[in-house]
Amino acid sequence: MLTLKNKETCKYDMLALGEIMLRLDPGDMRIRNARNFRAWEGGGEYNVARGLRRCFGLTTGVITALADNDVGRLIEDFIMQGGVDTSLIKWVPYDGIGRSVRNGLNFTERGFGIRGASGVSDRGNTAISQLKPGDIDWDYIFGTLGVRWLHTGGIFAALSETTAETVIAAVKAAKKYGTVVSYDLNYRPSLWKSVGGQAKAQQVNKAVAPYVDVMIGNEEDFTACLGFEIEGNDANLKSLNLEGYEKMLGEVTRVYPNFKVIATTLRTVKTATVNDWSAMVYADGKITKGMELPGLEIYDRVGGGDSFASGLIYGLMTYDDASVAVNYGIAHGALAMTTPGDTSTAVLKEVENIVNGGSARVVR
Repeated sequence: MLTLKNKETCKYDMLALGEIMLRLDPGDMRIRNARNFRAWEGGGEYNVARGLRRCFGLTTGVITALADNDVGRLIEDFIMQGGVDTSLIKWVPYDGIGRSVRNGLNFTERGFGIRGASGVSDRGNTAISQLKPGDIDWDYIFGTLGVRWLHTGGIFAALSETTAETVIAAVKAAKKYGTVVSYDLNYRPSLWKSVGGQAKAQQVNKAVAPYVDVMIGNEEDFTACLGFEIEGNDANLKSLNLEGYEKMLGEVTRVYPNFKVIATTLRTVKTATVNDWSAMVYADGKITKGMELPGLEIYDRVGGGDSFASGLIYGLMTYDDASVAVNYGIAHGALAMTTPGDTSTAVLKEVENIVNGGSARVVR
C-alpha cells in the first residue's frame, strides 16, 4: 500500500514540519482568573513526532523556527525531553521586545462537564510564521540525510502566506526523494481568516493535496479545505451519513488518486469529559471502521487527534495495513486524552493492551 524508504538509508523515520508553542495550562482553574500556569510544549504537527518517538520508539525530528531567547530555549528543552531531534530548528535573532519576531504562546483550559475546553493563542509575528521555502535546504534534508515519512498540516499552512508556500515546497521535495507524506487538514477558520479565509484554505490545500499519501481530516475538513460535499449529511453535523461519506471519498480519490489512505476520527461529545471515540480509514476503495470506545472519560482532550495520527502512522509503517493502523490510532489517541498536556505519555505496551481488547484493571 505504501512504499517506504529503507530505514538504513535514512537518518529520520519521520519529520514533522510545523509550529511549536509554549502551552500554559491553568490546571483546574479558568484562564481568566488563574494565578499559576503549568508550562508545556505543543503543536499540531510536532505532537505527532513526539508521540512516534516517546511511545513508539521511532527516530523523529522537527522542522520549525524559534526566536532565540529564553522562551525559545525553554521550548527547545521540552522538545529534547521528548526525544525529538532539534538540529533542524531555525533560530532567529530576537529583537529584545518581540516587535519583529517572537515565540508563540497557547493558553489552554481543560473543560469539565457542560463547560467545553477552550484555548487562547498568542502567536502573532512568531518566528515560524515568517518561515519561507528558501530558509530550509530541502535537498539536504530529504536527499542527503534521508527521511522515511514527512508529516505536516493545515494549521502550519494557515499561519501566513509564506508558511503555505513552505508546506508546498516541503511536500514537493519529499515526493521528489521518495518520502511518504501525511497531512492533517485540521481546518481552523480563525487561522485562515486573516490570510484569505476559506477560499485561501482551498487554494493552498488543493496545491498540497497531489503530493499527499495519507490524508487525515473529518467531513468538515474535506468540505472547507478541498470543496467536497457529503450528500444527505446531518445539517447540524451531529451524526455522519456513512453512505454519503463513502461516496464523497470515492470522489476525493478520483480527483486525488495519490491518496493511499484517508483517516477520520469519530467523536460524539456527550460532555467535555465524556466522549464516544472511534475512527475509520478509507483504503483500497473501502471504509474500515476501527474499534469503538463509547463513553471514554477524558482528562484533557487537546492533542487527542494528533496522538491518533501518530498511532495511525506507526501502524501503517509497521504493518502496512490500514485496518490495523486505525486501531493503533484510536488507542493512542484515547490514552493521550487521559493525561494533561498536548502530548502522549503512553507506552507501546499500553497501546497494544487497548488494541487487543485489554481493560483498565490495575497492573501490579
